[in-house]
Amino acid sequence: MLTKIIEFSVKNKLIVALLMLALIGIGTYQVTKLPIDAVPDITNNQVQVITIAPSFGATDIERLITFPIEQANSNISGLQEIRSFSRFGLSLVTIVFDGNIDVYWARQQVAERLQQVQQEIPPGIGSPQLGPISTGLGEIYQYVVRPQSGYEHKYNVTELRTIQDWIVRRQLLGVKGVAEVSSFGGKLKQYEIAVSPDRLNAYGITINDVFDALNANNQNTGGAYIEKGPTVLYIRSEGLVGNIDDIQNIAIAGKQNDLPIFIRDIAQVQPGYATRYGAMTYNDNGEVAGAVVMMLKGANSSQVIADVKAKVEEIRKTLPKGVLIEPFLDRTKMVNNAISTVQTNLLEGALIVVFVLVLFLGNIRAGLLVASVIPLAMLFAICMMNLFGVSGNLMSLGALDFGLIIDGAVIIVESVMHQLMQQQRFKELLKVPASEMDDMVTASAGRMMNSAVFGQIIILIVYLPILTLEGIEGKMFKPMAETVAFALLGAFLLSLTYIPMMSSILLRARNSKPSLSDRLMKRLEKFYVHVLLKVLRLPKTILALVISLFILAVVTLSHLGGEFIPSLEEGDFAVDTRVLPGSNLTTTIESTQKAPHILKCRFPEVAK
Repeated sequence: MLTKIIEFSVKNKLIVALLMLALIGIGTYQVTKLPIDAVPDITNNQVQVITIAPSFGATDIERLITFPIEQANSNISGLQEIRSFSRFGLSLVTIVFDGNIDVYWARQQVAERLQQVQQEIPPGIGSPQLGPISTGLGEIYQYVVRPQSGYEHKYNVTELRTIQDWIVRRQLLGVKGVAEVSSFGGKLKQYEIAVSPDRLNAYGITINDVFDALNANNQNTGGAYIEKGPTVLYIRSEGLVGNIDDIQNIAIAGKQNDLPIFIRDIAQVQPGYATRYGAMTYNDNGEVAGAVVMMLKGANSSQVIADVKAKVEEIRKTLPKGVLIEPFLDRTKMVNNAISTVQTNLLEGALIVVFVLVLFLGNIRAGLLVASVIPLAMLFAICMMNLFGVSGNLMSLGALDFGLIIDGAVIIVESVMHQLMQQQRFKELLKVPASEMDDMVTASAGRMMNSAVFGQIIILIVYLPILTLEGIEGKMFKPMAETVAFALLGAFLLSLTYIPMMSSILLRARNSKPSLSDRLMKRLEKFYVHVLLKVLRLPKTILALVISLFILAVVTLSHLGGEFIPSLEEGDFAVDTRVLPGSNLTTTIESTQKAPHILKCRFPEVAK
């Protein structure tokens, strides 16, 4: 079977050449579509339920919100576990599913049960919401919205938060691949109605009357239409509140001395902000507003970041004068550093392989022919990676071993060259007839193909245990084994088709004196034979030496440290500032501002 494929490839060179051109074209296109990231995403398949309940303690939130949500979702098919987190003002329930469960199906099941839970939660506490479809690596871009130098007194933190929520966030949500834009920092603008109890008693109304009046007078309504001659007049009632005066002029049910009672008669209306549980500062310049952009699960992080950055440039043109958007975390930097390391290592490895091939094969054409398998096998592997959803990262691309990839090609090319050198008739001819060359290449490649196949199968067997890993280990290391398997499969196919075809065209017998490579190999062979003969005379000594080295390796291994994955040097430090329990927000902000001031004064190289 393999011999027939080799014979077909050698005799149908044009077909094989066209297939190689197709591989180059499709592979080059697939390179641009390959998702690039620093490390594989090991986040499990989960759905988060977030409930914001301001002013409620952790105990009440656990009893009234968290527990009902856990109970309602405890019998969903494919459920692995449910984790919860309850604190002052917040309930977070994480529902973990099996890896083969579709995340959208899981979210649908959770959403259906949340409708039932909503009826059990007392009104006014909070409404459970599904979290964004993102992962632990979803935080791809973070930025601050701050005033430009000289405009600090023009924009306060309330206005900065309003700009973030109503101008920046709404436009970023339209970027493809963005799951959520979570705003934080600043003050969330509200209108406060400070009701006077004494005036309520004086007018004989209750606080519920005030609530009903506010709810009933803050909406636009539509009616039918009136025909007036040849035209039509549409009926529309405008009651949506637009400013403080509109709120003050809302009438409350009830009259005093036949006069309507307005909000302004019983309360003071003023701008305010929602209760704050945290703040955001930038450098040592005080408070700002900001957000984190969350990437949709399964999206191409490099492409999404590029689209987000392009959108930010457009948004900058629409901002009020004196307002800046300044990023402080861009995952492109980390991804580029990681991929740059992989690219450098792969390039250096490829150059070393080419040098060694040319040196030891003693033929520039043969060395370059074998080396050409490397880019072609990588293009094939990238096509398969896109097909099976494997991203390019440190684990997947860093696992490629060019020595393994060219193993089969080296065996075939070396066999062909050996036959050319052994047959005296080929040495005497300046040009070997094409038919004879084809037959010789087919015979030589056919004889050695079994050895090449067995060698690559043995290598693939080594990676089989990795392909059986599950959970976090599987998500981390499976891409490595899959990428190597794809590259070896591509190299195997190239060894069957491309290498024999190109060997029949490029390789020629040499009719000259021994080259530098030949002389080097002769000396190495002579030295090896000399060492081998001595080693064979000392079997017990060699066996004792091997056992000693093995014991030494085991002892050394037991004293080595271990970690799940290597640490990534991102070039950033996370500084955690802690204050005494019970400290208010103002004290926390003041303490937090001291850290960046000290760092920037003592370390000029600190940028942000």
